[in-house]
Amino acid sequence: MHLLKYIIAGAAVGYGVYFITKKDSNGHSIIEDLADNAPHWFEQGKKMAEDAINSVSKTVNARTSA
Repeated sequence: MHLLKYIIAGAAVGYGVYFITKKDSNGHSIIEDLADNAPHWFEQGKKMAEDAINSVSKTVNARTSA
């Protein structure tokens, strides 16, 4: 029974790797698209974190100065 679980898990991992590395109609795979867009997402996340920190610091300053 344990062997069957390993076979099923191995097949699922193999299919997953095949799916994310398979080229689509424009010649790019999912993993290539993720790698190409990573710097853009990093910059967006950095901006959102700065906005959140500024918002929290304004709220804290408003509550402590009152």
